[in-house]
Amino acid sequence: MTSERRAPLQLAAGSVVSGVLAYVLFALVTRGLGAVAAAPVSVLWTVWALAGAAFTFPLQHWITRCLTAGREGDVRGSAGRVGVVVVAAAVATGGLAWVFRDRLFHRDDAWFPLLVVLVVLGSAAVGVLRGALAGRGRMAAVAWSLVAENALRCVLVAVLLLAQVHDPVAHGLCLVAGSLVALWPGAWRFGGAGSDRAASLAFLGGAATGQLLAQGVLTGGAVVLALLGGSPAEITAMFATLALFRAPYMVVLGTLPQVTHHVTGLVVAGDLPALRQLAGRLAVVGAAVVSLGAAIGGLAGPALVQAVFGGTVDIGHGDAAVIATGCALALVNVVLMVGALALDRPARVAGAWALAVLVGAVVLVATSSLLPVERVAFAFVASEAAATVLLALAASTVLRSRRTAA
Repeated sequence: MTSERRAPLQLAAGSVVSGVLAYVLFALVTRGLGAVAAAPVSVLWTVWALAGAAFTFPLQHWITRCLTAGREGDVRGSAGRVGVVVVAAAVATGGLAWVFRDRLFHRDDAWFPLLVVLVVLGSAAVGVLRGALAGRGRMAAVAWSLVAENALRCVLVAVLLLAQVHDPVAHGLCLVAGSLVALWPGAWRFGGAGSDRAASLAFLGGAATGQLLAQGVLTGGAVVLALLGGSPAEITAMFATLALFRAPYMVVLGTLPQVTHHVTGLVVAGDLPALRQLAGRLAVVGAAVVSLGAAIGGLAGPALVQAVFGGTVDIGHGDAAVIATGCALALVNVVLMVGALALDRPARVAGAWALAVLVGAVVLVATSSLLPVERVAFAFVASEAAATVLLALAASTVLRSRRTAA
């Protein structure tokens, strides 16, 4: 098997192992500290997820794209400005965490706001690492970095528990410490002369906005349901169902550096036939994935949710089918988004997700006569479907324009 064929398997395996370790980590913290003491660590975990969307994802794909396209100087030339933006965002986020520390962490000290700052900085550093490794074609190293990040956290938490240390701050530091994987030998060396810094920041801004909105649509169902007056049982069922059918999405996330590297290589080579062929394959596979997701959700969704999360978690067959369909569309959308970014269309990515959120909001209002769970499920799948159409249009428009120019 060639290295090109091994890379997706390695990345998928690394993503699966990393995901399992993440669940192990959270289980260790919750069981070791108890639900109440672990609450501030849970909030820090949420910040980490959002920081990954805002910084890890865009930095990773920007650097991968630059290095694959032979524009390593873009990274070096923009490093100062990007660093300033990251530090400013980290400090601002930490400041907000300080202002709302009582509500967020139920503590009056500055420890967790400080950890928030470190989590944001660490997420950006991990994005730089993975982008540098992927841009240089080192996909096995990317896979190992995925595993090492959460493995380090698990080991540190296990050591604390064995030492009978139950301070939430210490366990929060373990979450931060996973970002030390960014100190990968040689990953931070970038050569070449600087170029258009404004374009680099525009790309990062569009990618970050798009991914944040995408994550909000994918993970925000339980929050929206709570705002609509859903019962605690319904909220838990919504959260559990989204978490279950989001699992394939989490695996695909780990393989995205390879997608960016491959698509960018085709773009640089001007291989339009290969790009169109790739788009056709994605359409076929995407249709199959969505159909399969809807069928599994409708037929076995409620039973699967109860098998994983317990018999008290109850979701209807229809709602499970709709939510599973939305999660399958999300899987297609993240690949489309990476393709559009490889084609240098960050603004269209951000715009597509902004319109998709608007579509979801309209559906939420228009279905006011339905039950809250049904309203949220339909709004979710409508947003994802709108994003699919808009992202596909963004990518296809670029391909058509390049074909005409050729």
